Amino acid sequence: MTNTPTDLKYAASHEWLADDGTVGISDYAQEQLGDVVYVELPEVGREVKAGEAVAVVESVKTASDIYAPASGTIIAVNEELSGNPEKVNESPYKGGWLFQMEVTEEGDLLDAAAYEAQAH
Repeated sequence: MTNTPTDLKYAASHEWLADDGTVGISDYAQEQLGDVVYVELPEVGREVKAGEAVAVVESVKTASDIYAPASGTIIAVNEELSGNPEKVNESPYKGGWLFQMEVTEEGDLLDAAAYEAQAH
């Protein structure tokens, strides 16, 4: 059983969004990817639209685009991931977050129960 915190909102494409604008990928997504070996993060200051590809997570199996779960501006990235991409696997909701954004408009997001129902 994967871990799906109920205090977050989720995109159907497996990204999560916290109230403070922090974004990452779900436990389910990191499990499907396998061992993450590289993370390409967006540039701070970049304006993004909900659903736009903004980052890439590479695993031993595949490379996956990460989509913005909301529209807004990238205000921070998780620099720790450049040397420790495995944090995405170890702690997808804490140390393995990808970026933070100033949200101007949320995309089409699901609560934890609805996300779990469609993810599995």
